[in-house]
Amino acid sequence: MATATKKSKKLPITEDIIIEKFMNDVLQENQEPKNVYVFCQKHAIEESEFYSFFGSLDSLKQSIWLKFFENTTQTIIQDSKFSEYSNKNKLLTLYFTFFEVLTLNRTYILFYFKDKKEGLSNLSNLKSLRTEFKKFIEENCSRKENIISEKFTKVTQSAYAEGAWMQFLFLLKFWLDDTSKGFEKTDVLIEKSVNTVMDLMETKHLENIVDLGKFLWKEKFN
Repeated sequence: MATATKKSKKLPITEDIIIEKFMNDVLQENQEPKNVYVFCQKHAIEESEFYSFFGSLDSLKQSIWLKFFENTTQTIIQDSKFSEYSNKNKLLTLYFTFFEVLTLNRTYILFYFKDKKEGLSNLSNLKSLRTEFKKFIEENCSRKENIISEKFTKVTQSAYAEGAWMQFLFLLKFWLDDTSKGFEKTDVLIEKSVNTVMDLMETKHLENIVDLGKFLWKEKFN
């Protein structure tokens, strides 16, 4: 005698599930869903479920960058000694860890910067990231240190954080173009750029500025 079969229960939709499905769509089809309706229909998601997490596809894309950064900071904070690091080592740790996370998602990121012929394009996706990035810098990497010269003691935390954000964009542009094995040239640039910035604030050693300039000239024009 035939018996009734149980209907499989639909798994609850979460923010991470929506993000995963969106990123997979982009990677597999090399284009974004046309709109929220098309995306939800494809994945059997109620639009109301989508909107309970994201107000639009644009906010979803911004949240993806926030997830990248969240993964980065969670990894950093797990190191109980991070709070004891100097500003220089905190920045190095932040950049190295962040670019490790970005490398895991490089194909997705390259899709959004594929038309970048002059500078970075599509920075609208990074608006929410900028806010959280600067907040992290202000809370964790902006403490004054004895070695900083008096001339720079008036630099506000906000200005320091904004400078770190601009430095990140500079590194991101280089990383997008980097074709070296394991992106080792980006690693070199991270260290050289952080050394240069900290020296400008602390000792103003011109040799590091010259060293950084030579490196960039060699990589871009040779």
